[in-house]
Amino acid sequence: MAAFARPVVLWFRQDLRLADNPALAAAVATGAPVVPVYIWGPAEEGAWPPGQASQWFLHHALESLGADLSARGSRLVIRKGDAQCVLNELVNECGARKVFFNRRYEPSALLQEQAVIDGLVKIGVESITSNSALIFEPNDVATREGRPFKVFTPFYRACLMLPEPLPTVRAPKAIPFPDTPLRSDSVAGLDLLPRIKWDTGLQKTWMPGEAGALRLLKTFINDGLVNYRVDRDRPDRDGVSKLSPYLHFGCIGPRQIWRAVRSHVDATGSGALVESADIYLKELIWREFAYHLLFHFPHSVHKPLRPEFERFPKSAAAAEFVKSWQEGLTGYPIVDAGMRELWHTGWMHNRVRMIVASFLVKDLLAPWTDGARWFWDTLVDADLASNTLGWQWSAGCGSDAAPYFRIFNPILQGQKFDPDGVYVRKWIPELAAVPDRWIHSPFAAPPLVLQSAGVTLGQNYPAPLVDHALARNHALDAFAMIKGKK
Repeated sequence: MAAFARPVVLWFRQDLRLADNPALAAAVATGAPVVPVYIWGPAEEGAWPPGQASQWFLHHALESLGADLSARGSRLVIRKGDAQCVLNELVNECGARKVFFNRRYEPSALLQEQAVIDGLVKIGVESITSNSALIFEPNDVATREGRPFKVFTPFYRACLMLPEPLPTVRAPKAIPFPDTPLRSDSVAGLDLLPRIKWDTGLQKTWMPGEAGALRLLKTFINDGLVNYRVDRDRPDRDGVSKLSPYLHFGCIGPRQIWRAVRSHVDATGSGALVESADIYLKELIWREFAYHLLFHFPHSVHKPLRPEFERFPKSAAAAEFVKSWQEGLTGYPIVDAGMRELWHTGWMHNRVRMIVASFLVKDLLAPWTDGARWFWDTLVDADLASNTLGWQWSAGCGSDAAPYFRIFNPILQGQKFDPDGVYVRKWIPELAAVPDRWIHSPFAAPPLVLQSAGVTLGQNYPAPLVDHALARNHALDAFAMIKGKK
């Protein structure tokens, strides 16, 4: 009977996986042939189309998804253009009367899916939507008054009061594809890969796709989770999961991670493991908080949630400073190491993200939006919700931000979290011979020490763009000024 049923369409978005994919499971459960489609339409992302590093990751994740579908008797149809138009055309071609997809929560994506739903209704096609990207949807968590949260701690506590995520669902063993011939573009035809070969570091660092995500999760749970409490702040150690790009593109879902961590703890849980697991899962809820804020306060992608910060003055040299910051040439090693890691791998350790962000907006007095834009283009895990929350937190202008007067000292941060200079030496080889005592402040080292290490400030490594102590005072003066203008 199923062979003669009308096909259904499954629209892949940021859910590029087969396991624990609610829209896929619902489509397969109909018993009808399934037409999986991915639509490349960057214009519909508004001001935030995927950046270059994200496009690289997406290319390989789509190739992986296509191979996984082929192994189950299906194939991935790829089309370009406006999602509403493409889906209307596709359902007419294959005779489908149902379209399944998972929801997204970015402002432009919400507009896109409403247009899709309205357009399909007009031609008699039903839309069935699911949640694959979050543990708790933005409207699932609210204050006692029914309002959105603006502070993380009460949001976190409210999440813990909700039921645990449901058990995850295995990938279907078979996904029937209709006999109807359907046109498809190739992944290569989307032109997502760089034309100038700058992606060698990304190739060495990442294995995009569902298999890569599951491998990373297994390795982290077995080898890294027990020490996460300590190692998560150490960029000189391999102490974090690096699952963020896989979460963004949906190569793995947050419920899968949550359930896997909980199962491991239940099976082998020591005190240290339990503590580390709770901290790690709290980071997953921080991601949920980011989406909660973006959904309820969509203007936050370009405006501070604390409106007085719109008056914050920027340095006259901000544009020049931003360029040096982007290139990892600020003269502060922990900052420069982070920016070079970002350029080479498309990723940066979270502790270092906080350091480089604080340095840009507070030491260099550059707009936080300049940093958010650069991260958006260079991170393989560029995620609008997390990127916006992270930068507003660092800039002190968000609803639950670090206090503005909390200005990271890049020297002390380096000494605390990279005490032996391992991270700095990896990414700044020109400083490799500088002794540990001076590795985070080569500008303060005696001339003979620098000479012995082969370092000439201003030639093979820059002198500091600013004096941190003076820059800190300037930032606090600027903060006092905007407070006085309330």
